[in-house]
Amino acid sequence: MTGRDRIVLMGLSALAVLAAVWLLAVSPEREEATKLSAQVSAANAQVASAESQVASARTAKSRYAAAYASIVSLGKAVPPGQEVPSLIYQLDQASSQKQVDFSSIASSSGGGSSASATPAAALTGFTAMPFTFVFNGSFLDLYHLFQQLNRFTVRTSSGDLQVTGRLLTIQSAKLVPVTSPGAGKGAAGQLTGTITATAYVLPSAQGLTGGATATGPAGTGTQTASTTATSGSPTTPAIVKVNP
Repeated sequence: MTGRDRIVLMGLSALAVLAAVWLLAVSPEREEATKLSAQVSAANAQVASAESQVASARTAKSRYAAAYASIVSLGKAVPPGQEVPSLIYQLDQASSQKQVDFSSIASSSGGGSSASATPAAALTGFTAMPFTFVFNGSFLDLYHLFQQLNRFTVRTSSGDLQVTGRLLTIQSAKLVPVTSPGAGKGAAGQLTGTITATAYVLPSAQGLTGGATATGPAGTGTQTASTTATSGSPTTPAIVKVNP
């Protein structure tokens, strides 16, 4: 065997050793590194998703109090119960502000049902409560009062809801001269205004806040807080955000 043949043989032996090392050691490690890299990427994606959820949860938590207050404010417009005494109080306050005598209130059907609701109310499943209100006052005072009653709950141009009292749908308003000397203020030019209107109540199976309290959503173990928003004296008008 010549020297050249020995050199070639040594070279082939070295290549065989390198190939064996590659197959037995380097290649498996590279495959393992590739798998670990994929796992790290997946873990990073999960961490990023979890961080996004945490950020969203913190944002929702910071807005919870305002959202809860908005729901309670909506309960002033459409309460979970009939709340007739509260409605009488609101009407009395409004009539006093407009220098009008609140003469009487009568329920047209003793509480009503969703079947007698207007089409809009029927779609939402609200229970309708038809009423007849009677007021005594001058034409302008009655006109301003009727406007205020019609705007207890209104949607602003920006798409918000402004809630100052019970949601009322006024079907009719009738004005006639006061005929009885003892009626109303008894002054000349006094009119009797009769309004036929409908108030609304949430469905019996639907609570106002769904078990949530002022300190946390339902199921968080927080103590129950009062959600009554329809009784007591009128408060500052509540602005409730809604979708346009």
